[in-house]
Amino acid sequence: MAEINNNQRIAVIGSGSWATALAKMLMHNVKEFNWYFRSEDNVKLFKKYKHNPKYLRAVEFDTDRIHFYTDINKIAEDSDILIFVVPSAFLKDAVKDLTVDISNKFIVSAIKGIVPDDNTIVGEFFHQRFNVPFESIGVIAGPCHAEEVARELLSYLTIACPDIKKARQFAFNLECPFIRTHISEDIYGTEYSSVIKNIVSLASGIAHGLRYGDNFQAVLISNGIQEIKRFVDTVHPITRDIKSSAYLGDLLVTGYSQFSRNRTFGMMIGKGYSTRSAMLEMHMVAEGYYAVKCIKEINERYNVNMPITDAVYNILYENISPSIELRLLTEHLR
Repeated sequence: MAEINNNQRIAVIGSGSWATALAKMLMHNVKEFNWYFRSEDNVKLFKKYKHNPKYLRAVEFDTDRIHFYTDINKIAEDSDILIFVVPSAFLKDAVKDLTVDISNKFIVSAIKGIVPDDNTIVGEFFHQRFNVPFESIGVIAGPCHAEEVARELLSYLTIACPDIKKARQFAFNLECPFIRTHISEDIYGTEYSSVIKNIVSLASGIAHGLRYGDNFQAVLISNGIQEIKRFVDTVHPITRDIKSSAYLGDLLVTGYSQFSRNRTFGMMIGKGYSTRSAMLEMHMVAEGYYAVKCIKEINERYNVNMPITDAVYNILYENISPSIELRLLTEHLR
């Protein structure tokens, strides 16, 4: 079973904005780390210009402290801690060629999504597919947009792992002047909460696109945290404070922030964009689009009352008019 110490080699698997933000945090705490890119051309550009060529380009890196990889098996062999930061919809494709035994590694999910088709949270996926013990699986949660990390604005993260000692030790790798960390044992609650808050954020964006006001938004978000609580308490009933930043805080920032991809996607849907048109114009993945279908299917087993999730699903997958569906939703909110 994986143990963590300060000398372990850390790998970032992914090259998007959140991966770049996490790499920036690591630069404050470790002498060097490994970083996986799918594109060799992007690695060459990164080394030449000292920044990610596609995301958070204002963030400069000392590339002498970064070991770049385009071979996922090689980086897995050379690393003790693997931080996965790829969209959940593409996770299975990202690891399809991974044949190295990673069951003795510490696996960290920074994905905030459900694995499609399997309908599992990321921790379950690695446990089932790669035999990683749950005690060696961590989750990065909390209200933290990559754009604000790039500007070094104070942010808070929660590191969840059933092994609290490992959570605490890993948290040291992210702590820096603009990042504070808390720890938790609740990998199920933090992962599911981070998934459903994207769905609620989509609803928030749809409402904004339909010109609903701030008063309604407040009611929607307050009902959203209740929906999250009902679901996570049913799926994984433990004692948790749903008002803490890993749950409520993450929902608030995703539901209100200008940097929220899901809110932006929802706004476009509310303004009349088709799902396809919104995706093409954004050039980025809105996790909530995939999550709502997965959560809807998972909830067929639990029958939790989830009117916001149902409304977003009906709009995105049943082609119900956003104006009609939101009007129906208003009757279920309190």
